[in-house]
Amino acid sequence: MFGINDPGIYIAYLLMAGCVVFAVWYGVSRWNEKDREDMP
Repeated sequence: MFGINDPGIYIAYLLMAGCVVFAVWYGVSRWNEKDREDMP
C-alpha cells in the first residue's frame, strides 16, 4: 500500500496524524480560556 512495506512506517504516520489531531483539538478547546496569570 502506497509503496511502503514496513509496518513501522505505518505506525509512525498514524502516530504523527494522531498528534496533529490532538494538537488541533487541544488548541481549539483552550482557545478562549484565560491564563492563570491574568486571574486575580
